[in-house]
Amino acid sequence: MRALLISILFVLTACASPANTDVQIVDVYATPAAGAWLAELYACADSASVVLNFTPDSPEILLRVGEPRGLSTPAFQIDSEEILVVVHRASPIQNMSLQQTQTLFGGQGDPSLQIRIYAPGDDIQAIFEHSVMQSRNIVSSARVAVDPQHMSDLLNAEINAVGILPRHWKAGDTREVFSAGMFPVLAITQTEPQGVMQQLIACLQK
Repeated sequence: MRALLISILFVLTACASPANTDVQIVDVYATPAAGAWLAELYACADSASVVLNFTPDSPEILLRVGEPRGLSTPAFQIDSEEILVVVHRASPIQNMSLQQTQTLFGGQGDPSLQIRIYAPGDDIQAIFEHSVMQSRNIVSSARVAVDPQHMSDLLNAEINAVGILPRHWKAGDTREVFSAGMFPVLAITQTEPQGVMQQLIACLQK
């Protein structure tokens, strides 16, 4: 009987081993603004029998909105995102031009309005500063939102708040008053993707 049990355990272990060796782990990360595409990445990984490890430390695939400065590694567009200036539904602000938006965020607008921005280095903040402010300074009294969800919550709660939101994060009782335009959602890799990495990128681009 003991010999039979040992034989059964050996067979079960041998059958399980190949499945374990087939699993590949890929380090990935998404900026808060690109979080809307994480579900697609996980679905692609599931179909490819890949395990994703979510980490900001040297990810093999980085999802972000807009191209970072000095990009020197492969980048693949997987979608587009519109960047908006958004206010509370009850805000007195109406649709604005580029010049009016620059004036408002530069601090020459209504002093009762509360300007909301993101931290330096944030992908959405970088897009806004480059495409809208165009080297103009943002008023020093602007308050920083942690991420698009935080920004959305603030804009839904504060009538006098004015902030920046990706289209995917606009929700609730808010109203857009300016569009900065459409920008690429990118999957950035450290090297030219091969094998399972290539498969994941191709799946994201479908």
